[in-house]
Amino acid sequence: MLSTGALRAHLLAARLAGPVATSRERSLRNYRLFAAGDPRVTLGLEPDWRWNERDLLRLMADKCGVSEDPEHRSGPDVIDPERTLTALDAFAERLGEAAARGAPVLFGTGHPHRLLGFYATLADAMSAAGCLVLTPAQGRCIDITTRFGLRTYNLDYVRGVALVREPQVEGAGCEPGAHTHSPLPVRVALDAAAEGDGPLPELVVGDHGWVCGAGQLGIEAIGLADTDDPALFVGEAEGRVAVAVPLDDAVRSDYYRPLTRYVLNRACLSQ
Repeated sequence: MLSTGALRAHLLAARLAGPVATSRERSLRNYRLFAAGDPRVTLGLEPDWRWNERDLLRLMADKCGVSEDPEHRSGPDVIDPERTLTALDAFAERLGEAAARGAPVLFGTGHPHRLLGFYATLADAMSAAGCLVLTPAQGRCIDITTRFGLRTYNLDYVRGVALVREPQVEGAGCEPGAHTHSPLPVRVALDAAAEGDGPLPELVVGDHGWVCGAGQLGIEAIGLADTDDPALFVGEAEGRVAVAVPLDDAVRSDYYRPLTRYVLNRACLSQ
């Protein structure tokens, strides 16, 4: 079993925590956009409270360990590894509870290039524990607004993990999928599950709009979030997101493998 100390050292060495690649400028920009209600950063969450930039900075300092000083405006942002470890323990606890009761679960990612392997290994373990890993709306077309305008994507599943693909990409099915923050994919998946004969998920695991979109609809949701993703931490503070784990969500995919082992051990799902 990977010890807490070894994982802490890995988080810092891989820059999953500590000084991360996400810039302070980008984080502050997204806090401003969230405060203005910009859907690109609210990720499907409709906050109960009115969050201003100062409120968000305090929240992110508490949840992630970023500097609370509003005059600190440049350089790399910082994540406290102790907060990451605490949140990973809570994440594993929720996963273990769902496995123990055989809950149907839905996995989805807006970061398939980086996080697909992390979620896929968890999905394999949940399936082996007797949980139904759901794959509703396979192949469904979804129109998502991007900075390039309205684009049509296809909802796909790889090893039980939902993602979206650009249908015009040559060799679709081989490339890992597209990056997205949109909550539309989880809404489409949940609508399809509700319309079909299968169950709705009791737990959604993922990031970005997958977590916020599910949490907004009242489904237990847990996931990973960077310092420029305040929506998940706002959702956690307001009780709509069960667990948000602070870490850099865009490092090399193999750097997440120790986290997977740690979570599976903590959740008593190691095979």
